[in-house]
Amino acid sequence: MHDISIEILLLLIGLGFLAAFIDSVVGGGGLISIPALLLTGLPLPVVLGTNKLAASMSSLTSTISFIRSGKINFHLVKYLIPFSLLGAVLGSMTVRYVPTSFLKPLVIVLLIGVTLYTLFKKDWGSISTYKGITKKTRIFSVLTALVLGFYDGFFGAGTGSFLIFAFLFLGFDFVTAAGNAKALNFTSNVASLFTFIFFGSVSYIHGFIMGIAMIAGALVGSRIAIRKGTGYVRPLFIGVTMVLIGKQLWDIYQS
Repeated sequence: MHDISIEILLLLIGLGFLAAFIDSVVGGGGLISIPALLLTGLPLPVVLGTNKLAASMSSLTSTISFIRSGKINFHLVKYLIPFSLLGAVLGSMTVRYVPTSFLKPLVIVLLIGVTLYTLFKKDWGSISTYKGITKKTRIFSVLTALVLGFYDGFFGAGTGSFLIFAFLFLGFDFVTAAGNAKALNFTSNVASLFTFIFFGSVSYIHGFIMGIAMIAGALVGSRIAIRKGTGYVRPLFIGVTMVLIGKQLWDIYQS
């Protein structure tokens, strides 16, 4: 802690809280936490690993909040966790050898599609129409968990939004979709974290400082989402996906 200035300390705490508040509901917290960690001067691989440490603390907190409120469908999620774990480990290993830049145009297209679909389907996610596990939903869910687990370990931007969209597509309401997404996101975060730890790419001091602030943000954010319901989560989801689109477009413009 002696090598962290008061300015960096306040930066990690303030932006960590804000990142987790948003991420606990609709994902996208990395938009805030990763730039905050970059400002500390840590090298990029260590920033990504440290972010996974803080994000794991945050997503565990959110997951517990959703569990306590009965907003996670464990009957489905328990089958998907191993695939999310496998995908995240493979993604975190791949990112060391393959540049992520080629993904950005595809991510922008997908995020625009997700946002437009949600905007035009105004009642989508207001009530649950989920009918249980069928052969089609099982195949779709397993592939989604594997692919988005890999994506989270490899690139990560918008993972929470894509997971929520997938669960909405299955018929869940917005709050339960957010709970299911957070449970899977936690597993992929932990898998990625252990991969980064194995390669020595984690700053524990920075990660735990930001992680403690993110626990507080996740508690506040998830409890507000559970209490206020779809009317709160839906516009926040649309807003965050639009910010994600802007961020990816800006990155491409700057490169």
